[in-house]
Amino acid sequence: MSGVLTGFAVIATVIGVGYLMGRYGLLGENGREVLTKLAFHIASPALLFETLAGTDLSLLVSAPLVITALCTVAMAGVYTLIGALRRWPAGEITVGALCASYVNAGNLGIPVAAYVLGDASLVAPVLLFQLLLVTPVALTVLDITTSGPGDSVLRRVTSPFRNSIVIGSLAGVVVAATGNRLPEPVMEPFHLIGAMSVPAVLLAFGISLHGSALPGRGSERVPVLLSVALKTVGQPATAWLLGATVFGLGGRQLFTVVVTAALPAAQNLFTYASRYGVGVRVARESILLSTILAIPALVAVAALLG
Repeated sequence: MSGVLTGFAVIATVIGVGYLMGRYGLLGENGREVLTKLAFHIASPALLFETLAGTDLSLLVSAPLVITALCTVAMAGVYTLIGALRRWPAGEITVGALCASYVNAGNLGIPVAAYVLGDASLVAPVLLFQLLLVTPVALTVLDITTSGPGDSVLRRVTSPFRNSIVIGSLAGVVVAATGNRLPEPVMEPFHLIGAMSVPAVLLAFGISLHGSALPGRGSERVPVLLSVALKTVGQPATAWLLGATVFGLGGRQLFTVVVTAALPAAQNLFTYASRYGVGVRVARESILLSTILAIPALVAVAALLG
């Protein structure tokens, strides 16, 4: 479990630096917004392009990925249904549903796969699924639900193709589909710019924690606790149920699927919420709580199935 603890420690350290930046106002009043825009519009698209351009798209066809997809849809569906019954705003439901189902396959998934599962490539299908399918759909919903009343139908329909994240992902898929590798001098700028994405997201998240109330309280208490419960307990339990009973998985394969499902909500969801100005507190508190609770959850999974 050293890899899990190391991954959590690195993330906590960078978030802590961000908190100190916010406490002492090192980037001024708009520091968080600047970092968020940098990550959303520039660094993350570059990182996604670089990641997807060199990926084998055939990884999308596998039983474990089908289970991951079903778990994602199930958790997001449960959250959406409850949110609709309670008449929460559509944008906030979208952010909360993401926090309940979108795993941190990058920052934590890679070290967990490397040190706990013994193979970092095992997390690649989950990354592809989330980047190619979940992210574009979610951002499209956010684009539509947060657009102004004067926006035309054409502008709403074409909004995904004007989104930096989606553009970077689609461009990477096109390159990967050709089967050709771009020359290193061409990819190096994307590598350098993309390397800013994760630190920028974590620092912005840390800055947002300064002056914030303790998580799980206030008017967003129910949405936050619901998303955390679905993410920390519901998703890994569903993954185990589907893997063991429906797909007949066992041993290493079942362990991999459940460990992946037990990963916490991804930090980039906070960037999405901040960019669209909806569900920011839900995203911040859900990510924080699910990340803290993921440690005992992963230890429990390793003890039961490892």
